[in-house]
Amino acid sequence: MKKVQRELEEKIGMDRMVEESDLEGLEYLDMVIKEAFRLHPVAPLLIPHESMEDCTVDGLLIPQKTRIIVNVWAIGRDERRRGCPGIHLGLTMVRQAVAQLVHCFDWELPDSMLPEELDMTEAFGLVTPRANHLCAAPTYRLNL
Repeated sequence: MKKVQRELEEKIGMDRMVEESDLEGLEYLDMVIKEAFRLHPVAPLLIPHESMEDCTVDGLLIPQKTRIIVNVWAIGRDERRRGCPGIHLGLTMVRQAVAQLVHCFDWELPDSMLPEELDMTEAFGLVTPRANHLCAAPTYRLNL
């Protein structure tokens, strides 16, 4: 988080909040969000899709009308195609919110907990929420 805050301080300063026009230049913030989406997708499986015509994918014939369920969780952990299929929508919706939260606040874990002690276990279901809620205390840090 300190690296993201440092990038925000250098590019935006401490006298104003992040604006939408600032987002394109925040490369490290983008990398952090993309990695979070890759490792923790909102939904581990996409809704079923159906092929409209016969097609071949990686040498395999997929006949017309075949139902396909995409395993996003596995894609994010496959070294040959590690990416989030919904990255463009996700970046558009999440980038400014995360930038504001990191830029405007310092975050502390409760009871002197260390980041390594965080439980990142996910609950299984249609979406993948954290199994245990994250508790963090914000402290305002801008000069406004």
